Amino acid sequence: MARPRKCRKVCRMPRICEFSPKGNAAGIVTLTVDEYETIRLIDREGFSQEECAGYMHVARTTAQQIYNRARGKIAEALVSGLNLRIEGGDYALCDGEETECRCGGCRRHRRAMRGKENHTMRIAVTYEDGQIFQHFGHTESFKIYDEENGAVRDEKVVSTNGQGHGALASVLKDLGADVLICGGIGGGAQTALEEAGIRLYAGVSGSCDEAVKQLLDGSLAYVQDATCDHHGGHHHGEHACGDHGCNEHSCH
Repeated sequence: MARPRKCRKVCRMPRICEFSPKGNAAGIVTLTVDEYETIRLIDREGFSQEECAGYMHVARTTAQQIYNRARGKIAEALVSGLNLRIEGGDYALCDGEETECRCGGCRRHRRAMRGKENHTMRIAVTYEDGQIFQHFGHTESFKIYDEENGAVRDEKVVSTNGQGHGALASVLKDLGADVLICGGIGGGAQTALEEAGIRLYAGVSGSCDEAVKQLLDGSLAYVQDATCDHHGGHHHGEHACGDHGCNEHSCH
Protein backbone atom coordinates (compact mmCIF):
# COMPACT_ATOMS: atom_id res chain seq x y z
CA MET A 1 0.00 0.00 0.00
CA ALA A 2 1.47 3.35 -1.02
CA ARG A 3 2.16 5.86 1.72
CA PRO A 4 -0.01 9.00 1.32
CA ARG A 5 1.90 12.15 0.42
CA LYS A 6 2.06 14.88 3.04
CA CYS A 7 0.40 18.17 2.15
CA ARG A 8 2.91 20.95 1.55
CA LYS A 9 2.30 24.22 3.41
CA VAL A 10 1.54 27.19 1.16
CA CYS A 11 1.31 30.77 2.40
CA ARG A 12 -1.44 31.95 0.07
CA MET A 13 -2.97 31.29 -3.32
CA PRO A 14 -1.39 33.13 -6.27
CA ARG A 15 -3.04 36.42 -7.22
CA ILE A 16 -3.06 35.44 -10.90
CA CYS A 17 -3.59 31.81 -11.83
CA GLU A 18 -3.22 31.82 -15.61
CA PHE A 19 -0.76 33.41 -18.04
CA SER A 20 -1.18 33.37 -21.81
CA PRO A 21 1.09 34.41 -24.69
CA LYS A 22 -0.15 37.02 -27.14
CA GLY A 23 -1.90 35.22 -29.95
CA ASN A 24 -2.95 31.58 -30.07
CA ALA A 25 -1.11 29.24 -27.70
CA ALA A 26 -0.22 25.75 -28.88
CA GLY A 27 -1.19 24.15 -25.59
CA ILE A 28 -1.15 24.50 -21.82
CA VAL A 29 1.24 23.73 -18.98
CA THR A 30 -0.17 23.22 -15.48
CA LEU A 31 1.93 24.34 -12.53
CA THR A 32 0.64 23.00 -9.21
CA VAL A 33 0.18 25.39 -6.29
CA ASP A 34 2.96 23.74 -4.28
CA GLU A 35 5.28 24.04 -7.31
CA TYR A 36 4.38 27.73 -7.56
CA GLU A 37 5.16 28.15 -3.85
CA THR A 38 8.73 26.86 -4.27
CA ILE A 39 9.29 29.41 -7.06
CA ARG A 40 7.88 32.20 -4.87
CA LEU A 41 9.93 31.27 -1.82
CA ILE A 42 13.26 30.52 -3.52
CA ASP A 43 13.31 32.87 -6.51
CA ARG A 44 11.33 35.81 -5.12
CA GLU A 45 11.79 35.69 -1.32
CA GLY A 46 15.40 34.48 -1.48
CA PHE A 47 14.96 31.30 0.57
CA SER A 48 17.54 28.54 0.28
CA GLN A 49 16.17 25.14 -0.71
CA GLU A 50 16.64 24.01 2.89
CA GLU A 51 14.70 27.01 4.22
CA CYS A 52 11.98 26.42 1.64
CA ALA A 53 11.70 22.79 2.74
CA GLY A 54 11.39 23.80 6.40
CA TYR A 55 8.70 26.34 5.61
CA MET A 56 6.67 23.92 3.48
CA HIS A 57 7.10 21.04 5.96
CA VAL A 58 8.83 18.68 3.52
CA ALA A 59 12.28 17.12 3.19
CA ARG A 60 14.97 19.17 1.44
CA THR A 61 15.19 16.61 -1.37
CA THR A 62 11.42 16.86 -1.87
CA ALA A 63 11.58 20.66 -2.04
CA GLN A 64 14.41 20.38 -4.56
CA GLN A 65 12.38 18.00 -6.73
CA ILE A 66 9.30 20.23 -6.63
CA TYR A 67 11.39 23.31 -7.45
CA ASN A 68 13.21 21.66 -10.36
CA ARG A 69 9.92 20.39 -11.77
CA ALA A 70 8.41 23.88 -11.49
CA ARG A 71 11.33 25.53 -13.27
CA GLY A 72 11.11 22.95 -16.06
CA LYS A 73 7.42 23.68 -16.58
CA ILE A 74 7.96 27.44 -16.64
CA ALA A 75 10.79 27.06 -19.15
CA GLU A 76 8.61 24.87 -21.36
CA ALA A 77 5.78 27.42 -21.29
CA LEU A 78 8.10 30.32 -22.16
CA VAL A 79 10.11 28.59 -24.87
CA SER A 80 7.18 26.83 -26.54
CA GLY A 81 4.68 29.69 -26.19
CA LEU A 82 2.18 27.75 -24.08
CA ASN A 83 -0.47 28.88 -21.62
CA LEU A 84 0.66 28.54 -18.01
CA ARG A 85 -2.03 27.67 -15.47
CA ILE A 86 -1.57 27.35 -11.69
CA GLU A 87 -3.91 24.89 -10.01
CA GLY A 88 -4.10 21.66 -8.03
CA GLY A 89 -1.37 19.83 -6.15
CA ASP A 90 -0.85 18.48 -2.64
CA TYR A 91 -0.94 21.54 -0.40
CA ALA A 92 -2.54 23.11 2.65
CA LEU A 93 -2.88 26.88 3.10
CA CYS A 94 -1.19 28.47 6.11
CA ASP A 95 -3.72 29.05 8.90
CA GLY A 96 -1.63 31.76 10.58
CA GLU A 97 -1.44 29.88 13.87
CA GLU A 98 2.15 28.65 13.80
CA THR A 99 4.68 30.12 16.23
CA GLU A 100 6.83 31.46 13.39
CA CYS A 101 6.23 32.34 9.78
CA ARG A 102 9.11 33.47 7.59
CA CYS A 103 7.50 34.03 4.24
CA GLY A 104 6.99 37.56 2.98
CA GLY A 105 3.23 37.89 2.68
CA CYS A 106 1.21 35.97 5.27
CA ARG A 107 -1.27 38.55 6.54
CA ARG A 108 -3.12 35.89 8.53
CA HIS A 109 0.07 35.09 10.42
CA ARG A 110 0.96 38.72 11.02
CA ARG A 111 -2.45 39.34 12.54
CA ALA A 112 -2.11 36.24 14.73
CA MET A 113 1.44 37.10 15.83
CA ARG A 114 0.77 40.74 16.49
CA GLY A 115 -1.56 40.02 19.40
CA LYS A 116 -1.70 43.68 20.30
CA GLU A 117 -3.94 46.72 19.99
CA ASN A 118 -3.15 49.53 17.57
CA HIS A 119 -1.81 51.74 20.38
CA THR A 120 0.73 49.10 21.45
CA MET A 121 4.30 49.29 20.13
CA ARG A 122 6.32 46.14 19.46
CA ILE A 123 10.09 46.57 19.87
CA ALA A 124 12.65 44.07 18.54
CA VAL A 125 16.27 43.97 19.73
CA THR A 126 19.12 41.87 18.30
CA TYR A 127 19.83 39.53 21.20
CA GLU A 128 22.64 37.41 22.65
CA ASP A 129 22.89 36.51 26.36
CA GLY A 130 20.96 39.58 27.44
CA GLN A 131 23.09 41.96 25.37
CA ILE A 132 22.46 43.73 22.06
CA PHE A 133 24.11 41.59 19.38
CA GLN A 134 26.31 43.88 17.32
CA HIS A 135 25.89 42.46 13.79
CA PHE A 136 22.27 42.65 12.61
CA GLY A 137 22.76 40.36 9.61
CA HIS A 138 24.18 37.56 11.76
CA THR A 139 21.88 37.71 14.77
CA GLU A 140 20.39 34.36 15.77
CA SER A 141 17.68 35.79 18.02
CA PHE A 142 15.53 38.84 18.64
CA LYS A 143 14.13 39.84 22.00
CA ILE A 144 10.61 41.14 21.47
CA TYR A 145 9.03 43.67 23.82
CA ASP A 146 5.40 44.78 23.73
CA GLU A 147 4.98 48.32 25.07
CA GLU A 148 1.70 49.79 26.23
CA ASN A 149 1.23 53.23 27.79
CA GLY A 150 4.97 53.72 28.23
CA ALA A 151 5.68 50.40 29.96
CA VAL A 152 6.72 46.91 28.83
CA ARG A 153 3.81 44.53 29.27
CA ASP A 154 5.33 41.41 27.67
CA GLU A 155 8.70 40.15 26.42
CA LYS A 156 10.04 37.01 24.73
CA VAL A 157 13.05 35.75 22.76
CA VAL A 158 12.43 34.57 19.17
CA SER A 159 14.86 32.63 16.96
CA THR A 160 15.63 33.83 13.43
CA ASN A 161 15.86 30.19 12.26
CA GLY A 162 19.00 30.87 10.25
CA GLN A 163 17.68 33.84 8.30
CA GLY A 164 20.23 36.59 7.71
CA HIS A 165 20.85 40.10 6.40
CA GLY A 166 17.98 41.71 4.45
CA ALA A 167 15.74 38.64 4.89
CA LEU A 168 15.58 39.48 8.60
CA ALA A 169 13.37 42.45 7.72
CA SER A 170 10.72 39.96 6.60
CA VAL A 171 11.14 38.07 9.89
CA LEU A 172 10.55 41.29 11.84
CA LYS A 173 7.62 42.27 9.65
CA ASP A 174 5.98 38.89 10.22
CA LEU A 175 6.53 39.32 13.97
CA GLY A 176 4.68 42.64 13.80
CA ALA A 177 7.69 44.71 14.92
CA ASP A 178 7.36 48.49 14.83
CA VAL A 179 10.89 49.31 16.04
CA LEU A 180 14.34 47.67 15.81
CA ILE A 181 17.23 48.36 18.18
CA CYS A 182 20.58 46.95 17.04
CA GLY A 183 24.32 47.53 16.76
CA GLY A 184 25.87 47.47 13.28
CA ILE A 185 23.63 47.15 10.22
CA GLY A 186 24.23 47.31 6.47
CA GLY A 187 22.64 49.69 4.01
CA GLY A 188 20.62 46.99 2.26
CA ALA A 189 19.07 45.84 5.53
CA GLN A 190 18.28 49.45 6.43
CA THR A 191 16.43 49.84 3.13
CA ALA A 192 14.49 46.61 3.71
CA LEU A 193 13.47 47.79 7.19
CA GLU A 194 12.35 51.15 5.82
CA GLU A 195 10.25 49.43 3.16
CA ALA A 196 8.70 47.25 5.90
CA GLY A 197 7.79 50.35 7.92
CA ILE A 198 10.08 49.44 10.83
CA ARG A 199 11.81 52.34 12.62
CA LEU A 200 15.53 51.78 13.20
CA TYR A 201 17.70 52.68 16.20
CA ALA A 202 21.21 51.53 15.24
CA GLY A 203 24.63 51.84 16.86
CA VAL A 204 23.33 50.79 20.29
CA SER A 205 25.25 48.48 22.64
CA GLY A 206 24.83 47.05 26.14
CA SER A 207 21.83 45.49 27.83
CA CYS A 208 18.71 44.84 25.74
CA ASP A 209 16.41 45.58 28.67
CA GLU A 210 18.21 48.84 29.48
CA ALA A 211 18.10 49.98 25.83
CA VAL A 212 14.34 49.45 25.69
CA LYS A 213 13.93 51.32 28.98
CA GLN A 214 15.94 54.23 27.56
CA LEU A 215 13.92 54.18 24.33
CA LEU A 216 10.70 54.50 26.29
CA ASP A 217 11.98 57.35 28.48
CA GLY A 218 13.54 59.20 25.54
CA SER A 219 17.19 58.88 26.57
CA LEU A 220 18.40 56.21 24.12
CA ALA A 221 21.68 57.08 22.37
CA TYR A 222 21.73 55.82 18.79
CA VAL A 223 23.04 56.51 15.29
CA GLN A 224 20.59 57.94 12.78
CA ASP A 225 21.04 57.19 9.07
CA ALA A 226 24.50 55.62 9.47
CA THR A 227 25.92 52.36 8.12
CA CYS A 228 28.79 51.04 10.21
CA ASP A 229 30.62 47.78 10.73
CA HIS A 230 30.90 48.29 14.50
CA HIS A 231 29.15 50.69 16.85
CA GLY A 232 29.48 52.15 20.27
CA GLY A 233 29.73 55.45 22.11
CA HIS A 234 27.24 57.36 19.95
CA HIS A 235 24.84 60.03 21.05
CA HIS A 236 21.51 60.95 19.48
CA GLY A 237 22.40 60.96 15.80
CA GLU A 238 26.07 61.95 16.24
CA HIS A 239 28.62 59.68 14.59
CA ALA A 240 31.96 59.71 16.43
CA CYS A 241 34.12 57.03 14.84
CA GLY A 242 36.92 57.53 17.33
CA ASP A 243 34.72 56.20 20.07
CA HIS A 244 34.41 52.72 18.55
CA GLY A 245 37.65 51.37 19.97
CA CYS A 246 38.14 49.08 16.97
CA ASN A 247 41.41 48.68 15.11
CA GLU A 248 39.58 47.98 11.87
CA HIS A 249 36.51 50.05 11.26
CA SER A 250 34.82 51.40 8.19
CA CYS A 251 31.94 53.81 7.96
CA HIS A 252 30.00 54.47 4.80
